[in-house]
Amino acid sequence: MNNTAIEDVNICETKVRSAIRRLTLVNFRNYKYLRLNLKAPFIVLSGENGSGKTNVLEAVSFLSQGRGLRNAKLSEVKTFDFLAQKQPVPVFINNNGWAVSAQIEKMGEEFSIGTAVESVVKETGYNEMKEVERRNVQINEQKLASQNELGQYISIIWLTPSMDRLFQSGPQQRRSFLDRIVYAFDTDHARRLSAYDNLYRQWLQILKSGNINTSWLNALEEQMSGIGVAIAAARREQVQKLNLFIEQNPDDIFPEALLSLDGTIEKMLDEKPAVYVEDYYRESLFNQRRSVLFNENNSGFNKTDLCVVYKKKNVPAGLCSTGEQKSLLLSIILAQAKSLICSRGIPPIMLLDEVAAHLDDIKKNALLSKLYELHLQAWLTTTNLFEFLEVKKNAQFFEVKDNTVNELIIR
Repeated sequence: MNNTAIEDVNICETKVRSAIRRLTLVNFRNYKYLRLNLKAPFIVLSGENGSGKTNVLEAVSFLSQGRGLRNAKLSEVKTFDFLAQKQPVPVFINNNGWAVSAQIEKMGEEFSIGTAVESVVKETGYNEMKEVERRNVQINEQKLASQNELGQYISIIWLTPSMDRLFQSGPQQRRSFLDRIVYAFDTDHARRLSAYDNLYRQWLQILKSGNINTSWLNALEEQMSGIGVAIAAARREQVQKLNLFIEQNPDDIFPEALLSLDGTIEKMLDEKPAVYVEDYYRESLFNQRRSVLFNENNSGFNKTDLCVVYKKKNVPAGLCSTGEQKSLLLSIILAQAKSLICSRGIPPIMLLDEVAAHLDDIKKNALLSKLYELHLQAWLTTTNLFEFLEVKKNAQFFEVKDNTVNELIIR
């Protein structure tokens, strides 16, 4: 990483309560090797489209649970060989897998997070083995049992251009958005989602195999009903809490959003005890066996949709203008960040990819001011370096070009 001076201004090192102080990438996307040393509340990455700005944000997102802000397969992330050959790298870097590591400062304490991919041999059937990739995570070089434990150490919130269409996309995307919010407050939520998906795959496999084991199916449906209702209850509770927080802490710039869930199980929990809903869930799974066997459409009872309304106008978010939809998204994630600080005392790290798109200058400057007041670290990408000069006294600027990231020293 080279340094380039562009103008005479001092960087003010403002104390934040949670920040990445050093980020290292190995074999990640277009970076064979990259190390960034960081000290400011705002990290601004500028460069042309396709230069690799979002790749840096994606690497940061892999410090949290899940498949990153692109929801990528592990095999998609590794550096292409033709890029690797063109980049000078330290001699200790090999071409096996990819890795991301970071030094984190939180509440005055420092610790390291590392995540890397390794190949393992997995049994896929009787006498059949397959090599698969698995992501490992470490805290202070101690391996964690599951990546779901990362939520105990760091919270990361992101907003990407693809999310600008969230209110016009399918329910799955909105569920994923909601689940990320729930996970920030309830780290067990990710474990429940993973457990449910595993059980559901087993359930489908048995039904489609033609070798029906009724006892096994009954046992799976018993577990799925309990976990499924717990997932729905966690989503429902978080929506209620977020609505209450937004109502009690109205924003002076961004529109007030009203959230609700459109799902059978969530609606039943409004009126019935959890035990009753679990019985219904289990019976519904039993009744769905036939639809799976004969490839019929199922009722989708275990699905839900996140509905958002622009409260002042009483208009569904999907019918609002592009700018209003972006403002509603920002309103929700700002409320999430503020609520996290109130409940856990530690601000999240924010990843905002091309966040200024569809925002006028008033809203853009207001967003920057609100982020600064939250004492968090915000990563911003832009194609126009001058778009974020308002925060130059509290920012580090980096130019992303030709698979390199060069710091622009503002003196």
